[in-house]
Amino acid sequence: MSGGGWTEVGPGVFQRRYDPLDVSVGAVIGPHGATIIDTRNNPAEAREIMHDVARRFEQPVAAVVNTHAHYDHTFGNQVFARAGIPIYGHYLIPRHFEQFEGPRLDLVRERPDLEPEMSWSQVELTPPTALLDSAQVVRPGGRELELLPLGPGHTDTDLAIRIPDAGVWFLGDVIEESGPPMFGSGSYPLGWPLVLESLAERIQDTEVLVPGHGAPVDRAFLVDQAGRFSALAAVLSQAHAAGATLQEIEFGQALRGYWPEEFLKEAAADAYRQLSGS
Repeated sequence: MSGGGWTEVGPGVFQRRYDPLDVSVGAVIGPHGATIIDTRNNPAEAREIMHDVARRFEQPVAAVVNTHAHYDHTFGNQVFARAGIPIYGHYLIPRHFEQFEGPRLDLVRERPDLEPEMSWSQVELTPPTALLDSAQVVRPGGRELELLPLGPGHTDTDLAIRIPDAGVWFLGDVIEESGPPMFGSGSYPLGWPLVLESLAERIQDTEVLVPGHGAPVDRAFLVDQAGRFSALAAVLSQAHAAGATLQEIEFGQALRGYWPEEFLKEAAADAYRQLSGS
Protein backbone atom coordinates (compact mmCIF):
# COMPACT_ATOMS: atom_id res chain seq x y z
CA MET A 1 0.00 0.00 0.00
CA SER A 2 1.39 3.40 -0.98
CA GLY A 3 2.01 6.34 1.26
CA GLY A 4 0.82 9.86 0.53
CA GLY A 5 2.20 10.36 -2.97
CA TRP A 6 5.31 12.02 -4.37
CA THR A 7 6.73 15.04 -2.55
CA GLU A 8 9.13 17.35 -4.37
CA VAL A 9 12.15 17.79 -2.10
CA GLY A 10 14.19 19.75 -4.65
CA PRO A 11 13.74 20.85 -8.27
CA GLY A 12 12.80 17.72 -10.18
CA VAL A 13 13.67 15.46 -7.22
CA PHE A 14 10.93 13.57 -5.41
CA GLN A 15 10.48 11.32 -2.39
CA ARG A 16 7.65 8.88 -1.80
CA ARG A 17 7.23 7.20 1.58
CA TYR A 18 5.83 3.70 1.10
CA ASP A 19 4.18 1.39 3.57
CA PRO A 20 5.09 -1.02 4.98
CA LEU A 21 8.10 0.27 6.93
CA ASP A 22 7.76 3.92 5.81
CA VAL A 23 10.60 3.33 3.38
CA SER A 24 11.81 6.22 1.20
CA VAL A 25 11.90 5.84 -2.57
CA GLY A 26 13.44 8.62 -4.64
CA ALA A 27 12.76 9.76 -8.19
CA VAL A 28 15.21 12.07 -9.93
CA ILE A 29 13.56 13.35 -13.10
CA GLY A 30 15.77 14.18 -16.06
CA PRO A 31 14.97 15.19 -19.63
CA HIS A 32 15.26 11.59 -20.84
CA GLY A 33 14.07 9.50 -17.90
CA ALA A 34 13.78 8.96 -14.17
CA THR A 35 16.38 7.55 -11.80
CA ILE A 36 14.81 5.57 -8.97
CA ILE A 37 16.46 5.30 -5.58
CA ASP A 38 15.78 1.98 -3.80
CA THR A 39 13.37 -0.76 -4.83
CA ARG A 40 11.52 -1.84 -1.65
CA ASN A 41 10.79 -5.27 -0.20
CA ASN A 42 9.65 -7.60 -3.00
CA PRO A 43 8.79 -7.71 -6.72
CA ALA A 44 5.16 -6.63 -6.22
CA GLU A 45 6.29 -3.53 -4.36
CA ALA A 46 8.85 -2.78 -7.09
CA ARG A 47 6.17 -3.04 -9.76
CA GLU A 48 4.13 -0.57 -7.74
CA ILE A 49 7.05 1.88 -7.91
CA MET A 50 7.23 1.50 -11.71
CA HIS A 51 3.48 2.05 -11.99
CA ASP A 52 3.55 5.11 -9.75
CA VAL A 53 6.51 6.64 -11.61
CA ALA A 54 4.87 6.14 -15.00
CA ARG A 55 1.57 7.60 -13.80
CA ARG A 56 3.06 10.63 -12.06
CA PHE A 57 5.99 11.56 -14.32
CA GLU A 58 5.24 9.92 -17.69
CA GLN A 59 8.93 9.08 -17.98
CA PRO A 60 10.76 5.80 -18.53
CA VAL A 61 12.99 4.54 -15.73
CA ALA A 62 16.56 5.18 -16.86
CA ALA A 63 18.39 3.71 -13.84
CA VAL A 64 18.12 2.56 -10.24
CA VAL A 65 20.44 3.25 -7.30
CA ASN A 66 20.54 1.16 -4.10
CA THR A 67 21.44 3.11 -0.95
CA HIS A 68 22.49 -0.14 0.78
CA ALA A 69 21.94 -3.88 0.79
CA HIS A 70 19.06 -4.38 3.23
CA TYR A 71 15.95 -6.21 2.04
CA ASP A 72 13.56 -3.26 2.26
CA HIS A 73 15.77 -1.30 -0.16
CA THR A 74 16.88 -4.02 -2.64
CA PHE A 75 14.48 -6.96 -2.81
CA GLY A 76 12.65 -5.33 -5.73
CA ASN A 77 15.82 -5.14 -7.84
CA GLN A 78 14.91 -8.10 -10.03
CA VAL A 79 11.97 -6.25 -11.58
CA PHE A 80 14.19 -3.47 -12.85
CA ALA A 81 17.03 -5.79 -13.89
CA ARG A 82 14.67 -7.91 -15.98
CA ALA A 83 13.56 -4.73 -17.75
CA GLY A 84 17.19 -4.08 -18.71
CA ILE A 85 17.50 -1.09 -16.37
CA PRO A 86 20.98 -0.56 -14.87
CA ILE A 87 21.24 -0.70 -11.08
CA TYR A 88 24.04 1.13 -9.27
CA GLY A 89 25.19 0.13 -5.81
CA HIS A 90 28.09 -0.47 -3.46
CA TYR A 91 30.51 -3.17 -4.56
CA LEU A 92 30.10 -5.10 -1.29
CA ILE A 93 26.37 -5.71 -1.75
CA PRO A 94 26.92 -9.21 -3.22
CA ARG A 95 28.97 -10.21 -0.16
CA HIS A 96 26.37 -8.75 2.18
CA PHE A 97 23.67 -10.74 0.38
CA GLU A 98 25.67 -13.93 0.99
CA GLN A 99 26.22 -13.17 4.67
CA PHE A 100 22.93 -11.64 5.75
CA GLU A 101 20.04 -11.18 3.32
CA GLY A 102 20.42 -14.57 1.62
CA PRO A 103 20.36 -16.67 4.80
CA ARG A 104 17.42 -14.69 6.15
CA LEU A 105 15.54 -15.13 2.87
CA ASP A 106 16.20 -18.87 2.90
CA LEU A 107 15.02 -19.18 6.49
CA VAL A 108 11.76 -17.34 5.84
CA ARG A 109 11.11 -19.46 2.78
CA GLU A 110 11.56 -22.60 4.88
CA ARG A 111 9.50 -21.16 7.73
CA PRO A 112 7.14 -18.50 6.29
CA ASP A 113 5.35 -18.36 9.63
CA LEU A 114 8.40 -16.61 11.11
CA GLU A 115 7.84 -13.41 9.12
CA PRO A 116 4.58 -13.81 7.16
CA GLU A 117 4.37 -10.09 6.40
CA MET A 118 7.50 -10.17 4.20
CA SER A 119 5.95 -11.80 1.08
CA TRP A 120 9.31 -13.10 -0.13
CA SER A 121 8.22 -16.18 -2.05
CA GLN A 122 8.96 -14.53 -5.42
CA VAL A 123 12.18 -12.72 -4.46
CA GLU A 124 15.35 -13.49 -6.40
CA LEU A 125 18.40 -11.84 -4.86
CA THR A 126 19.63 -9.42 -7.51
CA PRO A 127 22.77 -7.39 -6.79
CA PRO A 128 23.37 -4.09 -8.58
CA THR A 129 24.62 -4.46 -12.13
CA ALA A 130 27.08 -1.54 -11.71
CA LEU A 131 29.16 -2.04 -8.55
CA LEU A 132 31.01 1.00 -7.20
CA ASP A 133 34.14 1.01 -5.05
CA SER A 134 34.83 4.73 -5.46
CA ALA A 135 32.94 7.95 -6.09
CA GLN A 136 31.37 8.24 -9.51
CA VAL A 137 29.33 10.81 -11.41
CA VAL A 138 26.56 9.36 -13.58
CA ARG A 139 23.94 11.01 -15.78
CA PRO A 140 21.09 8.55 -16.30
CA GLY A 141 18.12 10.25 -17.85
CA GLY A 142 20.31 13.30 -18.53
CA ARG A 143 20.53 14.39 -14.88
CA GLU A 144 23.82 14.43 -12.94
CA LEU A 145 24.10 12.33 -9.77
CA GLU A 146 27.11 11.91 -7.52
CA LEU A 147 27.35 8.39 -6.09
CA LEU A 148 29.57 8.19 -3.01
CA PRO A 149 30.43 4.85 -1.36
CA LEU A 150 30.69 5.39 2.39
CA GLY A 151 32.75 3.71 5.09
CA PRO A 152 31.21 1.04 7.34
CA GLY A 153 28.30 2.48 9.29
CA HIS A 154 24.73 1.28 9.03
CA THR A 155 26.27 -1.44 6.85
CA ASP A 156 29.49 -1.76 4.87
CA THR A 157 27.40 -1.24 1.70
CA ASP A 158 26.16 2.32 2.30
CA LEU A 159 26.06 4.69 -0.66
CA ALA A 160 25.20 8.39 -0.57
CA ILE A 161 23.52 9.97 -3.59
CA ARG A 162 23.81 13.70 -4.18
CA ILE A 163 21.87 15.59 -6.84
CA PRO A 164 24.04 18.72 -7.07
CA ASP A 165 21.76 20.91 -9.17
CA ALA A 166 18.94 20.36 -6.67
CA GLY A 167 20.88 20.46 -3.39
CA VAL A 168 19.42 17.10 -2.32
CA TRP A 169 21.06 14.02 -0.78
CA PHE A 170 19.59 10.53 -0.41
CA LEU A 171 21.37 8.79 2.47
CA GLY A 172 19.46 5.57 3.04
CA ASP A 173 19.50 4.31 6.61
CA VAL A 174 22.71 6.12 7.55
CA ILE A 175 20.18 8.51 9.07
CA GLU A 176 16.57 7.83 10.02
CA GLU A 177 13.86 10.30 10.96
CA SER A 178 10.77 8.24 11.73
CA GLY A 179 12.53 6.33 14.51
CA PRO A 180 16.01 5.82 15.98
CA PRO A 181 18.53 4.19 13.62
CA MET A 182 18.66 0.41 13.89
CA PHE A 183 21.64 -1.92 14.30
CA GLY A 184 22.20 -5.54 13.31
CA SER A 185 22.44 -7.20 9.86
CA GLY A 186 25.95 -5.96 9.33
CA SER A 187 26.04 -2.66 11.23
CA TYR A 188 29.22 -0.94 12.47
CA PRO A 189 28.35 1.16 15.55
CA LEU A 190 31.94 2.31 16.05
CA GLY A 191 32.38 3.46 12.47
CA TRP A 192 28.93 5.00 12.07
CA PRO A 193 29.74 8.36 13.75
CA LEU A 194 32.81 8.73 11.52
CA VAL A 195 30.62 8.27 8.44
CA LEU A 196 28.21 10.96 9.63
CA GLU A 197 31.02 13.33 10.52
CA SER A 198 32.58 12.92 7.07
CA LEU A 199 29.21 13.64 5.46
CA ALA A 200 28.70 16.71 7.64
CA GLU A 201 31.92 18.13 6.20
CA ARG A 202 30.49 17.91 2.67
CA ILE A 203 26.85 18.82 3.21
CA GLN A 204 25.74 22.45 3.10
CA ASP A 205 23.30 23.94 5.60
CA THR A 206 20.87 24.70 2.77
CA GLU A 207 20.79 21.16 1.37
CA VAL A 208 17.98 18.67 1.91
CA LEU A 209 18.71 15.17 3.26
CA VAL A 210 16.31 12.31 2.55
CA PRO A 211 16.62 9.50 5.12
CA GLY A 212 15.89 5.86 4.45
CA HIS A 213 12.78 6.12 6.60
CA GLY A 214 10.91 9.28 7.46
CA ALA A 215 10.64 12.91 6.43
CA PRO A 216 13.43 15.00 4.87
CA VAL A 217 15.83 16.64 7.31
CA ASP A 218 18.73 19.07 7.25
CA ARG A 219 22.42 19.06 8.11
CA ALA A 220 21.70 19.97 11.75
CA PHE A 221 19.68 16.77 12.13
CA LEU A 222 22.58 14.72 10.78
CA VAL A 223 25.04 16.45 13.12
CA ASP A 224 22.76 15.70 16.07
CA GLN A 225 22.59 12.01 15.18
CA ALA A 226 26.37 11.97 14.72
CA GLY A 227 26.75 13.21 18.30
CA ARG A 228 24.49 10.45 19.61
CA PHE A 229 26.46 7.81 17.72
CA SER A 230 29.74 9.24 19.00
CA ALA A 231 28.50 9.01 22.58
CA LEU A 232 27.39 5.41 22.03
CA ALA A 233 30.69 4.46 20.36
CA ALA A 234 32.63 5.91 23.31
CA VAL A 235 30.62 3.89 25.82
CA LEU A 236 31.08 0.67 23.85
CA SER A 237 34.81 1.18 23.29
CA GLN A 238 35.44 2.02 26.93
CA ALA A 239 33.38 -0.93 28.17
CA HIS A 240 35.26 -3.32 25.92
CA ALA A 241 38.63 -1.91 26.98
CA ALA A 242 37.63 -2.32 30.64
CA GLY A 243 36.71 -5.96 30.10
CA ALA A 244 32.99 -5.44 30.74
CA THR A 245 30.65 -8.14 29.48
CA LEU A 246 27.76 -7.22 27.24
CA GLN A 247 25.46 -7.49 30.24
CA GLU A 248 27.61 -5.14 32.31
CA ILE A 249 27.64 -2.18 29.90
CA GLU A 250 26.11 0.95 31.42
CA PHE A 251 24.64 3.09 28.67
CA GLY A 252 23.39 6.06 30.67
CA GLN A 253 20.11 7.91 30.62
CA ALA A 254 20.67 9.92 27.41
CA LEU A 255 21.38 6.85 25.27
CA ARG A 256 18.57 4.84 26.86
CA GLY A 257 16.20 7.73 26.22
CA TYR A 258 17.04 7.72 22.52
CA TRP A 259 17.45 4.02 21.65
CA PRO A 260 15.29 1.14 22.93
CA GLU A 261 17.06 -1.42 25.09
CA GLU A 262 17.04 -4.06 22.35
CA PHE A 263 18.71 -1.63 19.92
CA LEU A 264 21.50 -0.88 22.40
CA LYS A 265 22.07 -4.59 23.02
CA GLU A 266 22.36 -5.20 19.28
CA ALA A 267 24.79 -2.31 18.91
CA ALA A 268 26.92 -3.67 21.75
CA ALA A 269 27.00 -7.17 20.24
CA ASP A 270 28.01 -5.77 16.85
CA ALA A 271 30.72 -3.57 18.35
CA TYR A 272 32.18 -6.34 20.52
CA ARG A 273 32.35 -8.71 17.53
CA GLN A 274 34.25 -6.12 15.55
CA LEU A 275 36.57 -5.18 18.42
CA SER A 276 37.41 -8.83 18.95
CA GLY A 277 38.03 -9.33 15.24
CA SER A 278 35.36 -12.01 14.90
